[in-house]
Amino acid sequence: MSKAHDLTITDVRVIVSCPGRNFVTLKIVTESGLYGVGDATVNGRELAVATYLEEHVAPCLIGRDAHQIEDIWQYLYKGVYWRKGPINMAAIAAVDVALWDIKAKAAGMPLYQLLGGASRRHLMTYTHASGATIEDTVAAVSAKVSAGYPAVRAQCGIPGLGAMYGVHPLHSGDADAPKLPEEQVWSTSRYLQHVPQLFEALRAAVGWDVHLLHDVHHRLTPIEAARLGKDLEPYRLFWMEDAVPAEAQDSFRLIRQHTTTPLAVGEVFNAIWDARELISNQLIDYIRATSTHAGGVTGLRRIFEFAALHHVRTGCHGPVDISPISAGVNAHLGLWAPNAAIQEFADYSPEMHAMFPHAWTHHQGYIHPGDAPGHGVDFDETLAGEHPYEPAYLPVCRLEDGTLWNW
Repeated sequence: MSKAHDLTITDVRVIVSCPGRNFVTLKIVTESGLYGVGDATVNGRELAVATYLEEHVAPCLIGRDAHQIEDIWQYLYKGVYWRKGPINMAAIAAVDVALWDIKAKAAGMPLYQLLGGASRRHLMTYTHASGATIEDTVAAVSAKVSAGYPAVRAQCGIPGLGAMYGVHPLHSGDADAPKLPEEQVWSTSRYLQHVPQLFEALRAAVGWDVHLLHDVHHRLTPIEAARLGKDLEPYRLFWMEDAVPAEAQDSFRLIRQHTTTPLAVGEVFNAIWDARELISNQLIDYIRATSTHAGGVTGLRRIFEFAALHHVRTGCHGPVDISPISAGVNAHLGLWAPNAAIQEFADYSPEMHAMFPHAWTHHQGYIHPGDAPGHGVDFDETLAGEHPYEPAYLPVCRLEDGTLWNW
């Protein structure tokens, strides 16, 4: 084999950078000079996955054939003995995405073509809108609708409570961020009373041609989630996300018995096994696993195909705590998968766009991965060196009596 076609892995580099948020980027270089990049970011635990990659994964890749994606995936998954887990699967995902990037570049085609080609022209996305009050949130959602977004996730402050998920700006990779986790206060009763009022006001303001979504963020019990779903039925949500912690998958069975509000879950899932019962029993309508945390292209494609068998559609997790690499990879999978429905999109800062030049485009609420060979996202290592890691944590949550709760 000539050197120009030799895809033997010769170098593996791990770069942790902070262009406003912390990202863990993996770069795999081959003898031919072709390289691929992958995202291994685990928000708030970035150095754990970076160390895992540097100390335990990178040495095992040198000298291997980058074309052997499936074998390398199995080697890293089965060979470690300690299967699954967010750190392990984020590391596997970064390797897998970088290898698919190399393979598609070597083939001279965009990733979605290697997967089987496009199932649609582009993929619908949803953006975020929030406010301290219902009035503020209605104004924020209306602005997104006026900008052309077909789908908007709405979050609202709760009277009597302070900062909370989806409303208060999150700190990550920010010089002003707290050095230890911020503690927020939560009241389920206040929340359950307020949220239906929000969506009543939103439907009155924006009408019925806009998809509205809401993220509960794991904070309810099953019967509380069932009540909320039932209360929200008149407002026809696109989905109610992460209604309960997903470890107890039978919780969704109880919610299903009481409401027809569509259910979405999966951003914290890292393997098909986390979703198997939910999908096979049709206890959810949308699976939100993402390439960064669910084993890369190889792992996520398996979840997508399994979901398609059971009338479950996809809605990839995609905030700015995963890098533009993942936004592009998720868009390739979303363009290909027949059961893809929507992708989360919270736009990146100019610094992030500059550090991760990309072929994907986003216009009026729709994303397309582009037609550049590979997954179409590059990484500027020189620029990354100008934005070093900044320690940051996600918040934690306590009830009004001080009990630690789900954030």
